[in-house]
Amino acid sequence: MALLTCDHVTLGYDGRAVLSGLHFEVNPGDYLCIVGENGSGKSTLMKTLLGLQKPLDGTISLGGGLIRSEIGYLPQQTAAQKDFPATVREIVLSGCLARCGKRPFYTRAEKQLAAKNMEYLHLGGLAARCYRELSGGQQQRVLLARALCASRKMLLLDEPAAGLDPRVTSEMYALIRRLNQEEGITLLMVTHDLASALQEATHILHVGEVPFFGTRAAYLASPLARRFLAPEGGGQP
Repeated sequence: MALLTCDHVTLGYDGRAVLSGLHFEVNPGDYLCIVGENGSGKSTLMKTLLGLQKPLDGTISLGGGLIRSEIGYLPQQTAAQKDFPATVREIVLSGCLARCGKRPFYTRAEKQLAAKNMEYLHLGGLAARCYRELSGGQQQRVLLARALCASRKMLLLDEPAAGLDPRVTSEMYALIRRLNQEEGITLLMVTHDLASALQEATHILHVGEVPFFGTRAAYLASPLARRFLAPEGGGQP
């Protein structure tokens, strides 16, 4: 059963459509990369999938026991967020907030989950460090650990390598790949890096005037991919 299904969805604001004709599904274990030009609707799609806004038309449904509050999310950071004065442990633990409901404390199991995710992402020695003192790559791993505290089924990643140097970018993609291939976590990742998307993804959603959804192989064989991968296109959607 599909974890996520978009059925002929139209997205936009104040009744004005910015993206229409979306029809795709995400199954357990998929690694879907969402690509497209600036302003094509990628961020709008993310907000809609997270339930922060409603589609103008069509339906978005969840299956396989997935509920929206259990979708992990790694957002793009603002300058203010990068300077947040909290410890690594506090930020990772905050991924458990949806589990707490009205309970004003974390359980032992939640604290153990946060510790496990910090160790998994090589953050155990940084637990007491202030988040704003970390490097960009370390901060991204902290946010990824927080997302893992929210969900072990599906993660939404919004430009997870943005602003990172090439070495750290490679390390981040390796961690994300490991979550998908070894832990079985379903991934939806927005990226401008089409070359990396085509190395990592099982499926591609290319948003634009006429959206494309299909396997990586089907995308590579499509006229859309040939146009965006042409030298004059720079390989950057």
